[in-house]
Amino acid sequence: MPWRSLEQLVFDNTYARLPEAFYAKPAPTPFASTPVVVAFNTDAALLIDLDHQEASRPEFAQLFGGSLLLPGMEPLAMLYAGHQFGVYVPQLGDGRAILLGEVVNERGERWDLHLKGAGRTPFSRDGDGRSVLRSAIREYLCCIALQGLGIPTTQALCVIGSDDPVYREQVETGAMVLRMAPSHVRFGTFEVFYYRRQYEHLKVLADYVIGLHFPHLAGLPDRYERWFNEVVERTATLIAQWQAVGWAHGVLNTDNMSILGLTLDYGPFGFMDDYDPGFICNHSDINGRYAFDQQPAIGLWNLGCLAQALTPLVAKEALKMSLDHYHRRFQQEYLRLMRAKLGLVEEQPGDQSLLDDFLHLLHESHVDYTIAFRTLGSLFSAEGEGHDALRDLFIHRERFDDWAVRYRDRLRSERSRDDERHRRMNRINPKYVLRNYLAQLAIEKARQKDCSEVDRLAAVLRSPYDDQPGMEAYAAPPPNWGKHLVVSCSS
Repeated sequence: MPWRSLEQLVFDNTYARLPEAFYAKPAPTPFASTPVVVAFNTDAALLIDLDHQEASRPEFAQLFGGSLLLPGMEPLAMLYAGHQFGVYVPQLGDGRAILLGEVVNERGERWDLHLKGAGRTPFSRDGDGRSVLRSAIREYLCCIALQGLGIPTTQALCVIGSDDPVYREQVETGAMVLRMAPSHVRFGTFEVFYYRRQYEHLKVLADYVIGLHFPHLAGLPDRYERWFNEVVERTATLIAQWQAVGWAHGVLNTDNMSILGLTLDYGPFGFMDDYDPGFICNHSDINGRYAFDQQPAIGLWNLGCLAQALTPLVAKEALKMSLDHYHRRFQQEYLRLMRAKLGLVEEQPGDQSLLDDFLHLLHESHVDYTIAFRTLGSLFSAEGEGHDALRDLFIHRERFDDWAVRYRDRLRSERSRDDERHRRMNRINPKYVLRNYLAQLAIEKARQKDCSEVDRLAAVLRSPYDDQPGMEAYAAPPPNWGKHLVVSCSS
């Protein structure tokens, strides 16, 4: 495959060819200070055939720091609306992000280059249009983390830092993160045209999304109905994957929901440390609307908002039938994943109870979710070390012992072999996740102009299921201070 320089990237800006009502056309606002490359993701560069050596050119930081455009780029800010914390907001849009253009790679795949933190747009409202270094690094790392876990996500190519002051709860420095996805269209993109009664634009948008991203449905008389059904399936599957790894998004507004079923818009996200079904990762979510255990229901609620926006195109009964499939699809995928996390191959009637009881034990003893499932793989090992290592995590060890007997009987019922089970479980139970305190340590170093920890942590997260010699500290439970970090929507 021929690697490309920045100037050789091929742009085909389909969104810019939609009617002007779909966007505004601001240019990025460059930093006043000299932009610097804080982090660069070679895996993301591969997706657009970009030579990794391009990141060392001064033009790279200038381009993704907002002071340079390439031939073929057509910057625009996308219009959308959305339900935020359950309340409809009639106009949102890219208030601090600009779609620079759409790159088409050698394989014919297209990737939006979406620059977050690029300055004010007509949709900024009272915001300054900037992101801060803290939030840019967190988004960059979590894109890599979820990609490593096999969860659909936007990608992050790079973080560009600056010395420009940005005012949040305290003064921080500004940064930009270049995120990539086949599309950044959201549920809220459809909502804005529905509530404005611009139904022709709604149809144009639906046909655009179907033609580019669901081409097998293009031209079919029932394409809108079938397409919505696929969006329901993708969303249910995505949230089941979040639940299985113990990850919370934090701000599941409809404007943060991808029409392609990708994890989109990283803000106050969090991986659980101690298992807590009511885990709230967003300090601003005082009522727990987006708590970990609420995510499946919120997914359906948001799909209901999308369904309402599509009523000019699809009969309400057909939309309702698709929504009715959501819980079944979610449960199928969630139980499939959790059964695999328990090392079970066959489906048996008591599996739900076995899982629920294990999660209850984790909750009452405040056991680390990731460590517990990883250690469970070595339970019943020939040396007996796995049993003691897991048992010692629990306060009521006799309750764990009772559960372990049931678990052993369940494994025997399908003639499970411990060595094979251990290998299987290590392929689905990660050893490494992006714990908030690890991200914070990397951020603190980057604030001191030392970006090495961002790169080191990203390397670990790319292979979360593998034992990585010398990296055991990244798999350890967090220190007490690391369990109580405050993360909010501010960025």
